[in-house]
Amino acid sequence: MALILGVESSCDETSVAIVENGESVLSEKTASQINIHALYGGVVPEIASRYHLEKISILVKMVFEETKIDPKKISAIAVTYGPGLVGPLLVGLSYAKALSFALKVPLIGVNHMIGHLNAVFLFDKNIDFPCVVLMISGAHTEIVYMKSMNNFGILGKSIDDAAGEAFDKVARMLDLPYPGGPQIDKISKDGKPIYKFTKPKTVGKYDFSFSGLKTHIRYFLKDNPRAKVEDVAASFQETVSSILIEKIVKAAKAYNVRDIVIAGGVAANSAVRRKTEEVGRKNDLVFHFPPLRYCTDNASMIAAAGWHDYKAGKFADFNLNAVPNLEV
Repeated sequence: MALILGVESSCDETSVAIVENGESVLSEKTASQINIHALYGGVVPEIASRYHLEKISILVKMVFEETKIDPKKISAIAVTYGPGLVGPLLVGLSYAKALSFALKVPLIGVNHMIGHLNAVFLFDKNIDFPCVVLMISGAHTEIVYMKSMNNFGILGKSIDDAAGEAFDKVARMLDLPYPGGPQIDKISKDGKPIYKFTKPKTVGKYDFSFSGLKTHIRYFLKDNPRAKVEDVAASFQETVSSILIEKIVKAAKAYNVRDIVIAGGVAANSAVRRKTEEVGRKNDLVFHFPPLRYCTDNASMIAAAGWHDYKAGKFADFNLNAVPNLEV
């Protein structure tokens, strides 16, 4: 039995979890900062770092108390070391190093995006390899081909804005509160996708671009000041979700795979989920999502990812540093 303590602090959620054998969440505690940063319309790194410092030791104590596990029984500590905001990353990383040293257990550095991928495999045991993955978050939009958990490569990615970033920027144009992505999803339910917005083209068949779409929205709002916000949001969301699903289905057909994994914060988007149901039935494809609560940042996915490295004996030393722009 391997008990992995996961620590996640890459942005504005402080999260700690204990996961057994990479498949059973024994306890998870997360402190969100959404209400704090909503005052500023986005995450303020310095404030986020201070909040992580205040909460992290409290959350660690809570998971041990809830599970009644002796800290000395922990097998390893897995911590996010990138990508993310450097200040928040360093808080979690420093704490994890100190705990690793104190408990004399291995330290495992986890790529945050690989963590999001494991949020799907942690709860869904019916994914066959090879498969293709659509990673969609505030900072990443990528298509990945996976032969196994430890054997994968990027087929394409955004050449400018990530999908989640585009959602947030368009939300600001529409004067919607932070966080923008969920707000667009929410008001889209009261609107209709009546506007046809640009689908930017890219050279790479599996690459994405959302900058042109964002610019189109800006000029559209300038020229159409009376357009209903709900309709603009619904039209924008329809356009983005169509781009995402069209690309990942193209990749699945080209690589002759049936299973498609959708991971990252934008995996919670209702239009993306709805479209996968329609496309899945028509093309005999199976889409796999994380549970809604695990689409956002959490430590369970970090611990689950760390378990694979634990099995492989892949550990980090205390020179491990934060890498804000870490690639998949």
